[in-house]
Amino acid sequence: MGIEIERKFLVKDDLWKEFADPPVSCYQGYLSADKEKTVRVRIIGDQAYLTVKGVTTGLTRAEFEYEIPVSDAQDLLELCGDVVQKTRALVRHQGMIWEIDVFEGSNDGLVLAEVELDTEDQPIELPSWVGLEVSDDKRYYNACLAKHPFTTWS
Repeated sequence: MGIEIERKFLVKDDLWKEFADPPVSCYQGYLSADKEKTVRVRIIGDQAYLTVKGVTTGLTRAEFEYEIPVSDAQDLLELCGDVVQKTRALVRHQGMIWEIDVFEGSNDGLVLAEVELDTEDQPIELPSWVGLEVSDDKRYYNACLAKHPFTTWS
């Protein structure tokens, strides 16, 4: 079974940019997003994926991801309705790869950093530009941001 173990943080400044790989555009929508599972369609750069994720327990959830043709992903995104738009850059720090998502459109102003782990208790050194951890705050899940955008929060 595919497993994802991930921690998510708010980004507090732009210092990460000096260490980042060139960013790529990302568009993702959800064919299904309920408490038991999400089915995501994503186009990132020139590749596309269909991803199924299970319930999150702690920091861990089942994840199955399959590359699909970009043209199929474009058609599937039309079925999703709300699409999350962002750019993603990778930053290497202390042997870990951090994904920095700079959100656009209805989530403009939100910048998140995610790091995938091998185990939930894996120690990590936080970069100086990482702020508050939001791993347990479901509002920051992309599936939630599609339906309840950051710009609408009070």
